[in-house]
Amino acid sequence: MTNRGIVAAGAALVGGVPVAAWGLMGQQNYAGLPASELDYAFQPWDIGDGVAAVAGGIALVLAVAGGVVLVRRSLRGAMDQRWWGVLGPLVALGLMAGVGWRILTAGGIGANIGAGLLIIFGTPIAAGLLLWSLAWAFWLATQGRGHEGGAELGAASRGV
Repeated sequence: MTNRGIVAAGAALVGGVPVAAWGLMGQQNYAGLPASELDYAFQPWDIGDGVAAVAGGIALVLAVAGGVVLVRRSLRGAMDQRWWGVLGPLVALGLMAGVGWRILTAGGIGANIGAGLLIIFGTPIAAGLLLWSLAWAFWLATQGRGHEGGAELGAASRGV
């Protein structure tokens, strides 16, 4: 598999997780009242629950397939395992985004306390995960495969 295949698998994993979380979680409205009488911190998208569930299911299949491909390539040595330091936080960020959007758009009576807590605590966590991933990806991209001479130096110091 080429680098394009690994990048496509990574995109399927990172892009599929938020859609899967959002679609499979479903709208989190207060039960007992019609949606027109509920208060919203943010208005939800006008997408039916069935369509969202199908989109979430497809995204889950893509994310799992991408994850399986990446794990297999990583175990075989075709993918530098240090890139998991980029992918892991991005997957966590995607999960937070999918679930967070459902929390922000949940209909309720009065204030949406969950939305406020998500904005206060989730925003800095999300920013930290994104900055970590960007910094780690930048470091890996600029350092390349690492220290080509480092293995020889280590071997020489062991007397091999």
